[in-house]
Amino acid sequence: MQTPFRLGLIINPLAGLGGQAGLKGSDGVAEQALAMGIEPRAQARVRVALEALLPLRERIQILSAPGPMGADLLGEMGFDFEQIGELAGAHTSAADTERIAAQIQARGVDLLLFAGGDGTARNICHSARPGQLVLGVPAGVKIHSGVYAVNPRAAGELVSLLVQGDLVRLAEADVRDIDEEAFRQGNVRTRHYGELAVPQEGRFVQQVKQGGRELETLVLDDIGAWLQEEQASDRFWIMGPGSTTLGLLETMGLEGTLLGVDVLCDGGLIATDVSEPQLWELMQRGGEWRILVTAIGGQGHILGRGNQQISPRVVRAAGLDNLLVVATKTKLKTLHGRPFLIDSGDPELDQQLTGLRRVLSGYREEMLYPASWKAE
Repeated sequence: MQTPFRLGLIINPLAGLGGQAGLKGSDGVAEQALAMGIEPRAQARVRVALEALLPLRERIQILSAPGPMGADLLGEMGFDFEQIGELAGAHTSAADTERIAAQIQARGVDLLLFAGGDGTARNICHSARPGQLVLGVPAGVKIHSGVYAVNPRAAGELVSLLVQGDLVRLAEADVRDIDEEAFRQGNVRTRHYGELAVPQEGRFVQQVKQGGRELETLVLDDIGAWLQEEQASDRFWIMGPGSTTLGLLETMGLEGTLLGVDVLCDGGLIATDVSEPQLWELMQRGGEWRILVTAIGGQGHILGRGNQQISPRVVRAAGLDNLLVVATKTKLKTLHGRPFLIDSGDPELDQQLTGLRRVLSGYREEMLYPASWKAE
């Protein structure tokens, strides 16, 4: 009889709450986000990953964190599992993650699957035993670390390969995190916290985020000139975060936000650093809406990394064809031919957006570049 694959599961149920709230992270602001009406999404993202394992459930033994950290979801999906540890209080915490991760590893697992953002990866790094294989399901606002799959579905497929005994290369990947207080002030300060052993399969695991603010000033001037010509009183532009989109606003003499989402109309900013509910409320005014995002350097994500304010309902309301990417040729070269990555949190929308996307790369100059829910 084949030995079952032993899988550990830990979910940070508060991960990602600060994204749609426009709070630039979730550390220390979860209650504020919940008070704004933001719905937790971490369990829904893990559900997508676990769906790939349903046909293999008889071959898997699962050791799970309790309640909202794993057991609740596994029970709903019909998985057999053993609950490990207890929660210290009514609300989950980083201490819960570290303590339960250690308890699960003490029982022995082939892979520790966890969901969260860079803060959760730090917690796992603190408690991981040497050589313990781990994999992250991206559910946080900021994900600079290289220990996460490109999206939840990719995480599930990668675990499926391991369960079935396929050859998967193993490697050490960096755990990085930023100072969220500085981040909310527009300053990106990343720090290396260690390495974790991860299954390294190029289609499924994301690259470490490349920082910096290297702009091709003349190219942005050209694109900014085009953007000015496109202004109208009934045309609204949702400007995603990033140095490229901020550079465009600066060419127009506007003071936008580096790490937030701004709204442009008729040559002026009508809202800055908006949350998802605020953005949705603005869209109820009607008019034509376009979304301008840029790709994260080195990773290639255009949705789902730091711009969760641009939610699936926002994208659908604007129209899929009105989701535009702005990228200089220099930024495109950092992708080395890999497609843009889409991780909106809505698998159906990710599929609909897969294919060639319009990229603004100069004055009235557009290119077509592939986008996918999974790196090729």
